[in-house]
Amino acid sequence: MTIDKDSPKAKAAADRLPEDLREVYWRMVEEYAFLTHTRYGRGYVAYDILADMVLAGWRPSAERNPKSKI
Repeated sequence: MTIDKDSPKAKAAADRLPEDLREVYWRMVEEYAFLTHTRYGRGYVAYDILADMVLAGWRPSAERNPKSKI
């Protein structure tokens, strides 16, 4: 699944993050969109919510479980 990083909503959410957090944000966006597409047939993302989660400290902290679809 490809994310349009130039969409106004995605870009606005990314632009409010410090530069060093944007890579984490885009990774989260891509993984979230992939999983919503896999589960619901449509890859949608609440960009502002994911940006808020990154600002709140969300980071990958463990190896993926073998049951992960990612």
